[in-house]
Amino acid sequence: MTEPVIGFIGLGNMGGRMTRCITGKGIEVIGYDAHARNIEGAGAVAGTSAGDVTDRADIVFLSLPDSRIVELVVLGDDGVLAHAKEGQIVVDLSTANPESTREIAAALAEKGAHYLDAGISGGAAAAEKGTLTLMVGGEQSALDAVHEAMSHFASNIVFMGPSGAGHTTKLLNNFLNAVALSATSEVMVAGRRAGLDMDALLGVLNTSSGVNFATLNRFPKIVHGDYLKGGLSNALMMKDVLLYTELIAGLGVAGVHAAGPLASFGAAMATGRSAEISNTVVDVLGDLSGGVRLYDTEDTEDTEHAEATEHARDTGSAS
Repeated sequence: MTEPVIGFIGLGNMGGRMTRCITGKGIEVIGYDAHARNIEGAGAVAGTSAGDVTDRADIVFLSLPDSRIVELVVLGDDGVLAHAKEGQIVVDLSTANPESTREIAAALAEKGAHYLDAGISGGAAAAEKGTLTLMVGGEQSALDAVHEAMSHFASNIVFMGPSGAGHTTKLLNNFLNAVALSATSEVMVAGRRAGLDMDALLGVLNTSSGVNFATLNRFPKIVHGDYLKGGLSNALMMKDVLLYTELIAGLGVAGVHAAGPLASFGAAMATGRSAEISNTVVDVLGDLSGGVRLYDTEDTEDTEHAEATEHARDTGSAS
């Protein structure tokens, strides 16, 4: 049986990591990205356009910033839809508007192609290791057909229901992520102001009822000046929270908890931190609280110097 040809469009922060999980196993991927260096960095064979990738691949993965870009890539000139063929499966790994997702799925279905919306969770670290969680909407049979290809970068693949269900689940998950990160940032700034030891405070939180993903996985690094660069930016976090508010408004659900993350990530964007990793929201709240940092700057600088010296020694460039 001939193995399906895999294409990947959008080889940035997350897409590049997922693609490397595939190419690292010796599997060819035809890739396209607005930045040619991303294609090379992911170890992919360069396609000339989204349409070219679609022409050459049986399975096409998309990893793009938002629904507007997804629509341009899929529905635009020389896009995925114009080149789609019967039986082809397109998998959108972006965080997107479920309504837009359903419209794209319907358009591709008219050409006999399948569209899966597969929200991802786990961040850059899980993408690097190939242990992402995928929440998938669409047809079960289409998911079955691409399950093996997905398993190269995901260890937990969950079918959520019909088209749009995957992206809906992703928005629900990302909202809780945003709440946990913004609320924990506020608590940690308060703890620092109160003179508490940051590691000790985290130790209590992580063995008490306040434990969450941010306390477990983010702040043990942040309190020592490591913001885990490479993950979701403040701008993308804000985008996800806004999509969540649109979703629940359409569902008729009372949205009483969105104010916190909207204010926190809105402040990050207003103060020029849009492109920075969302973990820096703690410094935004720290600035609003009189310039609070969770760590001692001098200690962080010493650590960074030591790490740089060690790296230089390992690469043979240390004097």
